[in-house]
Amino acid sequence: MSADTDYTPRIRCLAIDDEPLARLKLESYIRRTPYLELAGTCQDAFKAMKYIDEGGVDALFVDINMPDMNGMELVASLTNPPLIVFTTAYSEYALEGYKVNAIDYLLKPFGIEEFQKAAEKVRRQYNLMHPVPHKKEEGILNQEEDVLYLKVDYKLVRIAIHSIRYIVSMREYLRLYLDNGEKPMTLMPISRMSGLLKDKGFIRVHRSYIVNMDKVAEVSKVEVKLKDGHVVPIGDTFRDDLKQFIAERIVQ
Repeated sequence: MSADTDYTPRIRCLAIDDEPLARLKLESYIRRTPYLELAGTCQDAFKAMKYIDEGGVDALFVDINMPDMNGMELVASLTNPPLIVFTTAYSEYALEGYKVNAIDYLLKPFGIEEFQKAAEKVRRQYNLMHPVPHKKEEGILNQEEDVLYLKVDYKLVRIAIHSIRYIVSMREYLRLYLDNGEKPMTLMPISRMSGLLKDKGFIRVHRSYIVNMDKVAEVSKVEVKLKDGHVVPIGDTFRDDLKQFIAERIVQ
């Protein structure tokens, strides 16, 4: 399989379970799966809704049996739910889980092999929803030249990565703000672009924003200020990733 067709950006996952040991197991299994990324853990559905509302979650591993609002009710309440894998100790919930379009169902106690089989189903579905464009057709990262070829207004436009100041998601489209003042728009999910630029000094700081950290002047608890004066909000879901990026570059 070619590098293009085998590409999967890291899928941001939320682990939801009211039992601490069960959450720790999910967290461990997610971290041990190369193409998954832990977005966070929650002990109840209400806290999970905050993460989901921020838009930084691609998949849920969620227990069905939880107090107040169970996992099934949580998923049913979502207008545009992420990919779903239910976990529970009760096999009678399996059919009900598939009625809300769950990708898979893990019966407790489950091990790493069962988890990774479910994770692979999540990855396949994610790739179907976020197809990787062919290098000469839709727009792809050129690793040798550090440029993007993006489809803009029915033509391919070459964009130097270092010239991108920040990127804004506008539903299914992205608008790129460039150093030369141009603002090209392309059809692409923000999670796809974030995966392409993750190792290029770009950080997704909000459900709707990716910033080039080379263009940043200041960072506070709630916002990022760019050198051109533009201010970008920081979403709660993405704050830890930003903190880690900065911590790795602090000069003591």
